[in-house]
Amino acid sequence: MTSTRTSILAATSLVGLISLTACGSGSASVGSGSDSGSGGGSFEPKGNVTMVVPFGAGGGSDASGRAIAAGLEKAQPGLKINTENREGGSGAVGYSYFMSKQGNPNFLLPAETALLALPISTNVKFDYTTFTPIMKVGDDYTLAVVEASSPWKTCTDVINAAKTGKVVAAVSGATSLDKVVFSLTEQATGVKFDQVPFESGDEVLAALLGKQIQIASLNPGEVVEQLKAGKLRALCSFSDERYEYPELKDIPTAKEQGVDVSYAQFRGLIAPGKLKDAEKQYWIDASKKFVESDDAKKYIADNYLQPNALFGDDFTAYLKSNSEDLKKALGK
Repeated sequence: MTSTRTSILAATSLVGLISLTACGSGSASVGSGSDSGSGGGSFEPKGNVTMVVPFGAGGGSDASGRAIAAGLEKAQPGLKINTENREGGSGAVGYSYFMSKQGNPNFLLPAETALLALPISTNVKFDYTTFTPIMKVGDDYTLAVVEASSPWKTCTDVINAAKTGKVVAAVSGATSLDKVVFSLTEQATGVKFDQVPFESGDEVLAALLGKQIQIASLNPGEVVEQLKAGKLRALCSFSDERYEYPELKDIPTAKEQGVDVSYAQFRGLIAPGKLKDAEKQYWIDASKKFVESDDAKKYIADNYLQPNALFGDDFTAYLKSNSEDLKKALGK
């Protein structure tokens, strides 16, 4: 097996974080000094806010959007956020709709890898600079999983099978995290998968359980219950190190099995582009309160994320670096 170093570390170090007084309140938060909100006046949303989820219900992005919306409501008394799913085009439909809300602070979107992958791989009219980066919550790796009756026990088994025959691998969108992971695996090993796109992780899970596909790369939070119930088997994790969570600690990494691939999807929050300073700062301050809350800790633990918060300009810098790395991974 040919193994080349193709892994990308999505997690970056927290940089330039200093204490900051929250806009409109007397409490101190930790964040980027460049997001002071000076000169922007005060702001509070008028009426309900809409959280636009660019994927279908039941997947990781949907869970992220609903968790952040509920957490922000608790962090900012009186705030009301409605969640709206606008799926299609591997996320392009939702992101394009969100682009039309420039200058409107009453819209939010739970961003992930599609924000960077779509502009690289498809003909869309936006990239991360079109929007206002607010918060990165943490990093979300994936597991290679098969239906319980599959003969494959390791990721090495899958690679060997792909060398001599057809392996049907599902991806939740043509530019999704699992698409990236399978593409990196192909580059690292020289094999080719028969990749079948779906619109959400929930659809992929249903297809896997129904034996319509042979293998999938899904986030732990999407499959842990099926793993516990014995309906699915995890072959490896596409992470640098094994998970420390009790339910996942015995799953070897792909690297341990000779597949040198590791890639994490970020979970974050963006607002429309062209916001005023005070509007941007309001959402940054609210996001800092959310990250420090028990609700955020529960969301991270329930979805098996690696906590790694960034805000405002620091999140923007992360997106720039990660976008450059992703271009290299996808050969662009």
